[in-house]
Amino acid sequence: MKQQISSIQKVLNAWAIVLILWSVYRVYFRTDLPVWFDEFISKPLIFLVPIYYYITTQEKKDFWKAVDLRTKDWTSGIIFGLASGLLFFITGFVVQVIRNEDVQEFMAKGSMAMVGYYILIAFATSFSEEILSRGFVLKRLYADSKNAINSVFFASFLFFFLHIPILFTDPNMRGAVLLQVMVTDILLSFAVSFLYLQKKSVWVPILIHTFYNLSLYLFL
Repeated sequence: MKQQISSIQKVLNAWAIVLILWSVYRVYFRTDLPVWFDEFISKPLIFLVPIYYYITTQEKKDFWKAVDLRTKDWTSGIIFGLASGLLFFITGFVVQVIRNEDVQEFMAKGSMAMVGYYILIAFATSFSEEILSRGFVLKRLYADSKNAINSVFFASFLFFFLHIPILFTDPNMRGAVLLQVMVTDILLSFAVSFLYLQKKSVWVPILIHTFYNLSLYLFL
């Protein structure tokens, strides 16, 4: 008798397809292509198209509602995400100033045009990653198990795995910087996962993650 595949197994299969495609892309192209191409074209195609197909064909649901991007109270999610992300960013800036009295390098990156570019890149990165990791994977893990801790732990593990291809192909990620980013990624994932489950809006992790990415661009 043929064993039926559970809905969670199907979700994880869809996630695995994304990981395989992303790993192949990173191994082949490494960091040779422009960042804007990675974040605005490649990542949405690789991260979002497979889960869009799964949600619309297997679950037969509206994609934006199914990943909690369009909710009844979406404005509160945006406000909370902006406030939390901005607090995170300000904290990072203060730490940077304390650790390094010479902030000329930061100021050099701080032109309006450059900051605007970094914000767009940071948002594009977060949009694709959080819809996949929180709106798709975590939401369904929690719906299946009703166990927040287990769901957050497993989703965060998958989130970290998703970053391995870039962490080990980016020439700027070496030594202490690599370790710092790896640890911070895990902690960030735990934090935004719990906030997502509380607020039921993927805008919260998207915006917090955006400010985190922005701090990496400006402070590292």
